[in-house]
Amino acid sequence: MGRGKIAIRRIENSTSRQVTFSKRRKGLIKKAKELAILCDAEVGLVIFSSTGKLYEFASTSMKQVFERYNDLKEDHQQLLNPPSEVKFWQREASMLRQQLHNLQENHRLLMGEQLYGLNVKELQNLENQLEMSLRCIRLKKEQILTDEIQELNRKGTMVHQENVELYKKINAIRQENMELHKKAYGSRDVNETSGNAFIQYSLNNGEDSHIPVHLQLSQPAQRPSDTSERTTS
Repeated sequence: MGRGKIAIRRIENSTSRQVTFSKRRKGLIKKAKELAILCDAEVGLVIFSSTGKLYEFASTSMKQVFERYNDLKEDHQQLLNPPSEVKFWQREASMLRQQLHNLQENHRLLMGEQLYGLNVKELQNLENQLEMSLRCIRLKKEQILTDEIQELNRKGTMVHQENVELYKKINAIRQENMELHKKAYGSRDVNETSGNAFIQYSLNNGEDSHIPVHLQLSQPAQRPSDTSERTTS
């Protein structure tokens, strides 16, 4: 059997009124807490009993809730009043112009312009700021170059592995050709032909071609010219 509807009017009995106030106050505070947690809302609740006792709840702080309420209420009233709205936007435009002026002044100082009004301490602070900015830029640049070198080394290793597989396939094909040539012409011609081919293959594809190249981030060194040695070889 369900509960009947309660008429919403003042409870005459003081004891019943106090019990109902206590129950509903706790329920109202509980709902305010749930609303603040579930919906990420900023909630402020103030309750005065009939005897003048204060009960309050705030999701952050009651002072912060009231300050936010007053600011928003003032801005809302200014927007509703055309003269106040004009003053509000004029004040906003003035603040933006001041911020733009400060940014332009800071940019000129960083570019080394109009330094005549600065003292030694201010110049030292500006120098430290520039050195810190340059340090961050160099670190970022070195990181990008290091990442690119690592990527090139990885690709070089992959190409080297592919070359090794190709060399293996070439040797297998050459071996098959030797077997076919042996069956067709005899062992003597095969030995002569395979020996010449092996010598030419060894000269053209030495062990140095199997060594992958690893890059490093360093300054290029000056190497003497070895043109005459390569010509002699």
